[in-house]
Amino acid sequence: MRLVHLSDLHLGYRQYQRQTATGINQREADVAAVFRGVIDRVIALAPDVVVIAGDVFHNVRPPNPAILHAFAQFSRLTRALPSAIVVMVAGNHDEPRSSDAGCILSLFVELGVHVVHGAAARLLKFPERSLSILAVPDLAARGHGRFVPDAEARYNVLVLHGELRGMYTESALSTERAGAAIDPDDIRASEWTYVALGHHHVFRQLASNMCYSGACEYTSSNIWGEYAEERAAHLPGKVFVEYHLASGKRSVHPVRPARAIVELPTIEGRGRSPAELAEELRRHVARVPNGIEGKIVRQVMLNVPRHVSREVDFQLLRDLRRRALHFELDARKPEAARPSSGMAAPGRRPSLVETVRESLQARPIPSDIDRARLVESGLTYLEEADRRSIGSAASAAAVGGES
Repeated sequence: MRLVHLSDLHLGYRQYQRQTATGINQREADVAAVFRGVIDRVIALAPDVVVIAGDVFHNVRPPNPAILHAFAQFSRLTRALPSAIVVMVAGNHDEPRSSDAGCILSLFVELGVHVVHGAAARLLKFPERSLSILAVPDLAARGHGRFVPDAEARYNVLVLHGELRGMYTESALSTERAGAAIDPDDIRASEWTYVALGHHHVFRQLASNMCYSGACEYTSSNIWGEYAEERAAHLPGKVFVEYHLASGKRSVHPVRPARAIVELPTIEGRGRSPAELAEELRRHVARVPNGIEGKIVRQVMLNVPRHVSREVDFQLLRDLRRRALHFELDARKPEAARPSSGMAAPGRRPSLVETVRESLQARPIPSDIDRARLVESGLTYLEEADRRSIGSAASAAAVGGES
């Protein structure tokens, strides 16, 4: 018996102020296209079971095109695989905060999908296949305690949306709304045939039979953290999982993103002029295979004072932003190293700029707001406050001197 594990589809995700010819946010269209391709591949695999471990939509109230697209694709799946068991749990992005509001995932019950949401886990039994699935949505995972398999079933699958304590990386800690925190001892993977986890956007195997499948596209508030984690783990990028319940064999199927994510080599800016920084940026862009057109690109510059970064060739930056779907210049000011407290080795405390940047990166915002522009505006206001503070101090000093 074969199972396919998907999670974190985030349909309806919107980012960057670019639209398709039909007026849909380009990233929303990208995510939809990738999901359509994933459904094509799942149909071709023809598994016996398909589980979706939460965050089907990016928002509790997704835009109409996302709802229609999701319904069409899940309808295709259930029609093409009428004997397959399809189970879906609600993630933290799917569950309404108010108990009197309905969950949009209930729509898929009409297609024969087993949808589980709300504050209670649900044990789904399929005795004709010797299979039981314990479906645990985000709200039910909070403070649940130990998860217990069905003693009467040969195959026991746990489908769970949440974050396991002590197993998260930096890129996973900036999600817009925290998922349920789960103690790994409450799962005890060895007691289950397979554990399908959702919430973390990068594939991660935690036991031979337990893993996060990861998102199908780059849809978190920290896509650069996701990208760095994938490279560090030598992953091909986004994937979904196929698992043979009888043999324990796992296969990972790469998912090609709608467009490339490009992290240009970091530029060390200490002591360099705006013209020198711009020239190195040009060289980095020129080395990108097939150019940066339509891609999501970031250039990090370290130890660059704000007045220097503001003098980097404006025409160059405008051209790069025109060519790429999104171009981000992340220029970071020099920060002095300070000794850390206690007996630990000298360290570096987060600067105010870093704290503000990280806070704005993680802050929940409406889907039609450009997060990169929000972060840039926040840092600009911070700089203006610094400048006025310095000016006020200088004026006060001058008055004191005259007196």
